[in-house]
Amino acid sequence: MKAKMAISLVSILAAVSLFAAGCGGGGSSTSTSASTSTPGESQSSKSQEAGGGAVPSEAQAAATGDIPDNQVFLLFHDPNAGYSIRYPEGWARTGSGNDVTFQEKANVVHITVRNGAPHGRPGTKTTYSRTSAPDPVTGKRLRLVTDRYEYGNQGKVAVLDLATPVGVDNVDAYRMISESFEWQR
Repeated sequence: MKAKMAISLVSILAAVSLFAAGCGGGGSSTSTSASTSTPGESQSSKSQEAGGGAVPSEAQAAATGDIPDNQVFLLFHDPNAGYSIRYPEGWARTGSGNDVTFQEKANVVHITVRNGAPHGRPGTKTTYSRTSAPDPVTGKRLRLVTDRYEYGNQGKVAVLDLATPVGVDNVDAYRMISESFEWQR
């Protein structure tokens, strides 16, 4: 009888221990978590979601504006203005003729064509910064860095502005876009 009681008592204690461990009451449990991120998602923003308390900087939050390395580019040809240029597929296009803009989030490709001689040498690059227009939903403004290129040809000047939020790395994509500009004959 003592043997049966001892086995029953051990069984009850084992069951209570398993129940307590399953409820998080076990003193020495270990846990692991896998962390994956999607393109453009920073680890600091994931730790904030998980309650890590880290607050991402505005540049990190804007980093979702990075143009991915596998981005497809299309050729835009404007016969009236007389040029062609590559732009990222899926970006919204506004304007026409001598004033065209392609935009995705705070990234902007803006081309204007006018009569005249270029300022400085044809194909020159200037970099400046400015504040974006307010976001229509949040009203927030971002600090943008803009690379401006001027291309002159037979009495016409094309001005290409490539703008991106500070902290977003679109150098390679914007270099490809600026190098793709071509006057049509």
